[in-house]
Amino acid sequence: MRNLGSLANKRTSNSITILFKLPYYTQWGQSLVLSGSDPVFGSWNLKQALSMDPVHKGGELVWCAKTTVNVGFECEYNYYLVDDSRNVLRWEPGKKRKLVLPQGVKEGDVVEVHDLWQDASEGLFLRSAFKDVIFAGKDELKKETQSCHVSQNLDQDQQDTVVVHFVISSPLLDAGTNVCVTGGISKLGNWRCQDGLKLNYTGDSLWKAECVIRKDELPLKYKYCQINQAGGCALEEGPNRELTIDLGSSSLPNFFISSDGPFRETPWRGAGVAIPMFSVRSDDDLGVGEFLDLKLLVDWAVKSGFHLVQLLPVNDTSVNRMWWDSYPYSSLSVFALHPLYLRVQALSNNIPEEIMKEILRERDALNKKDVDYEATMAVKLSIAKKIFNLEKEKVLSSSSFQKFFTENQEWLKPYAAFCYLRDFFDTSDHSQWGVFANFSNEKLEKLISDDAIHHEIICFHYYIQYHLYLQLSDAAVYARKNKVVLKGDLPIGVDRNSVDTWVYPNLFRMNTSTGAPPDYFDKNGQNWGFPTYNWEEMSKDNYGWWRARLTQMAKYFTAYRIDHILGFFRIWELPDHAATGLVGKFRPSIALSQEELEREGIWDFNRLSLPYIRNDMLQDKFGSLWTLIAANFLNEYQPLCYEFREDCNTEKKIIAKLKSSSERSLWAEQEDKIKRGLFDLIQNIVLIRDPEDPCKFYPRFNLEDTSSFADLDEHSKNVLRRLYYDYYFVRQENLWRQNALKTLPVLLNSSDMLACGEDLGLIPSCVHPVMQELGLIGLRIQRMPSEPGLEFDIPSKYPYMTVCAPSCHDCSTLRAWWEEDEERRCRYFKTIIGSNDIPPQKCTPEVAYFIMQQHFEAPSMWAIFPLQDLLALKEEYSTRPAAEETINDPTNPKHYWRFRVHVTMESLLNDKELQLIIKDLVSTSGRSFPGKEIELKDVKTSGDKVVQSAQVQVNGNTIKCLKC
Repeated sequence: MRNLGSLANKRTSNSITILFKLPYYTQWGQSLVLSGSDPVFGSWNLKQALSMDPVHKGGELVWCAKTTVNVGFECEYNYYLVDDSRNVLRWEPGKKRKLVLPQGVKEGDVVEVHDLWQDASEGLFLRSAFKDVIFAGKDELKKETQSCHVSQNLDQDQQDTVVVHFVISSPLLDAGTNVCVTGGISKLGNWRCQDGLKLNYTGDSLWKAECVIRKDELPLKYKYCQINQAGGCALEEGPNRELTIDLGSSSLPNFFISSDGPFRETPWRGAGVAIPMFSVRSDDDLGVGEFLDLKLLVDWAVKSGFHLVQLLPVNDTSVNRMWWDSYPYSSLSVFALHPLYLRVQALSNNIPEEIMKEILRERDALNKKDVDYEATMAVKLSIAKKIFNLEKEKVLSSSSFQKFFTENQEWLKPYAAFCYLRDFFDTSDHSQWGVFANFSNEKLEKLISDDAIHHEIICFHYYIQYHLYLQLSDAAVYARKNKVVLKGDLPIGVDRNSVDTWVYPNLFRMNTSTGAPPDYFDKNGQNWGFPTYNWEEMSKDNYGWWRARLTQMAKYFTAYRIDHILGFFRIWELPDHAATGLVGKFRPSIALSQEELEREGIWDFNRLSLPYIRNDMLQDKFGSLWTLIAANFLNEYQPLCYEFREDCNTEKKIIAKLKSSSERSLWAEQEDKIKRGLFDLIQNIVLIRDPEDPCKFYPRFNLEDTSSFADLDEHSKNVLRRLYYDYYFVRQENLWRQNALKTLPVLLNSSDMLACGEDLGLIPSCVHPVMQELGLIGLRIQRMPSEPGLEFDIPSKYPYMTVCAPSCHDCSTLRAWWEEDEERRCRYFKTIIGSNDIPPQKCTPEVAYFIMQQHFEAPSMWAIFPLQDLLALKEEYSTRPAAEETINDPTNPKHYWRFRVHVTMESLLNDKELQLIIKDLVSTSGRSFPGKEIELKDVKTSGDKVVQSAQVQVNGNTIKCLKC
């Protein structure tokens, strides 16, 4: 233990001894320290933190620390798991602990504090999704309900008694319900809940009480229970808790603080619906779902028993000003909202009749099967401009607008200037903007100046963002009032031609591109085109750009999905000249060094890192056209051996040459096939040489699939197989873990939102432990099992800290998946349903019900269903071809995101039958839904006493309650 003599000497006057005890199993080389805000705990400097010593007690390893403080001492503190060098291995996320000495403590007293390690999951129910939405209003009601509770008389004989402070967290508690502690002594009711010690609610879900207990009554077994307004008692689950004091200790406590963690009960589980904003259809929209349509969606969610509505990103993506911008993950600005979701008829209460007639005409014209992105954007901006011209002075001078502008000007001014320059230069590529290519605040202020000739254009962009803010805020408030969590989406990247890369170019690696290696979604990998992040630069201001993003999101959302959370561990980085996602490397990662390879007998680095092209390959790939292809794209550097010419030695150069060559007509009919063949050749490598350090190499993904690898000698093959496995599955784990622990906590602490991570794809082994440690909720899709060797996951085995879903926006819907592969359908029928019968060809409502029931009944905290999958529960909604319901095709980088639900929200609100089917699935699975009820009946207790009991639906959990 650290020498505390000097500190103790400073505290000799009115000194009090504090003992800390925490049960925690550690591994060899690990220990616990206590760090806090006071110098005695190191002032949050872990090198000076209070050391703890391990003591074996029964079957537990208990870590203990001892120090002295003065009367009136208060501080914040937490426990940390560290290695021998005091590097942090694990910490307690969430709110800091607070130590306040009990009343009555005087000089010479001993206070013993018993703590339990705080897991991140314990703090989830203090996030805004629960605190401000699902359980909103309960906090004040709890205070009112228990305000009459009075602590017991604490007169004590110091030698024979101890004052015990009981502390328990109960975030799921319903309003009107109280907490008490009961146990085997009279002061705790002798195991009768109603006679137990009543606790006082102190806020933040904490309940506290104290009483005097004789030392000869110890050890003491006890439990906490909840008592509702009807008098029903719900005893917590699990074994009895035990209060013990080491009577042989030289420092017997006078005061004992038993901080017992959370009330042990059936885990809370909820359900939700997922749909992109653009896919919603209503009677009032103009060709696309709009923010104000969320009110209808919230109403339908409540009637169907859902506590959550999940959207795709809603930021402005107007980079190209065409349908390519339908891709919601390619942000023009991570702060601005998309004008696509504006309801123009809500811009003013005094819209002229002729404009209203135009709106009605356009509403009919745009009421199509799918979103017509370009037409819808053009119509909305045109109508909005007419209304703006009529009321701009009134709106821009209003106090409401001025407040909005003041609070958002840091991003709003650059955004408006960017939109003006984009339209003026007819490109978002800011490198083409001449003097404005390089951003500066001085240039910005001139661009947005009131005297500028284009000032009205700048103000129009302000105006649009102001009304988008008003409309989404209106919908968000409505969702909260109806106890529905609005869940947003945090894209992993930004478009390389965006406001953010213009204003903050130092935060991005502009010569690179982001993607994903080959996985379930695309066997050739994905190239999203976003520049990768310069994390080193971002860390200099503690990731201020990320913190600002999360703060902005929290204005509207109470939960969010972290897109491609793997990118915070490592990102798949591609050169900017790549068109596909195959030939990339992870960043950060520990490369294979030239020295390491040479030690293993690998030395011909040009052979391994340059495209391996031989004459027979050309004939196999291009047939009779092989000589034409060789003449236009390749050089024969030695007999029968080829290399790419300088003007086509990258994927993007190949695409350009195929389209621009004077001989294009000779291969035009087979251009796609030839492009694929040339790509295969340029990707036919075994090692990727680092462009910034030629002595570093990375194994090409799936290198054994290449003919370059196949033609190697056996020794080289064996070495490269081993190094491949080491690179992808072994050597990076600690690096990636540390990388995530630098960035993800900043995101989580930047807002009060509930965070979920999309952890699909090639998952490093460090990912799930880190997510669990940080309290991040993962994602499980049945057809994409995280466990190797399975074709279909088993929802009943999902961890609690997950969202489960039968499909998502990046794959086919439930109906389409069922119908697209007969053999897979039969395997699913046999493996999951347990039937050897031939399954139905169509995904009937019965099939959809069975699959969704698995997910509703799963242990996952959340079951979230795409709206298309829910509509499959009724035959009448299955008339549209299933393939048309797919939102995204990850294999197509230019996919048109335009799916619209073929039924309006108003119609769904009138369909009571569908609502009843869904709500029955929610309720019978034990999941929470808005407005659950209590049903009383008689049962017998294990003590053979006949008591009145209740089966209480507390936030979706059936709890056995006893009325004593």
